[in-house]
Amino acid sequence: MENKNTLVITASILGASFIIAILIFSMTFKSTKNAEQNITVTGSAKKNITSDLGIQRGTLQATSNERKTAYQIIQQQMPLILKFLEDKGFKKDQIEVFSINGYPVYEINPSGVQTSKILYYTYNQRFEVRSNEVNKIKELSVLLSSLVEKGLDISTDMPEYIYTKLDDIKILIQAEAAKNAMERAEKIALATGRELGPLRSARMGVLQITPKNSNVISDYGMNDVSSIEKEITAVVSASFEIK
Repeated sequence: MENKNTLVITASILGASFIIAILIFSMTFKSTKNAEQNITVTGSAKKNITSDLGIQRGTLQATSNERKTAYQIIQQQMPLILKFLEDKGFKKDQIEVFSINGYPVYEINPSGVQTSKILYYTYNQRFEVRSNEVNKIKELSVLLSSLVEKGLDISTDMPEYIYTKLDDIKILIQAEAAKNAMERAEKIALATGRELGPLRSARMGVLQITPKNSNVISDYGMNDVSSIEKEITAVVSASFEIK
């Protein structure tokens, strides 16, 4: 009788252990299955921005057979440029003038080899104008060429237009892109009769700052400085668990 009771107890324990093992396996399998069922979506956000800093750079150049003469021409003509800029409403602290540089230009013989004979000397001086009034910089880029009529050998770079509050807006635009990714994932999960679970991973893409209405992008990101009106676009790739 005692052996019979022992067998019953042993069988009960084994049966209970088997049931518990099945339950644990079932829960583990379900958890693993859910963990493997992820959805990855890409969210994006776009915002219009207006440049708040304009930069215009230019170069004054002079040539002469005499080194001293070329240097003196630069010294005499740069004040004319500064006066022109001040007349256009730019203050002295918005204008920066760099050092004068010069070099000799040597003769090239018929064989294409440079000789030791100096043909003339070239001297130049760079200047830069910065202003938060970007439209004034835009106008200046056109007006500077009129100084050629006054006998100045001047060349200008393309103006640059910069948005200086990029760090502030970067956080906001990336947050909007992440929210867009979650909304897309929720719609996909709902359409398939599932529920959206917790976020598993997220990766921020590079920012694209392009001229307004432009569709040009780069894998390395873009930072347009050619236009006053721009668009900033952020992209986020996010992976969610689905239930």
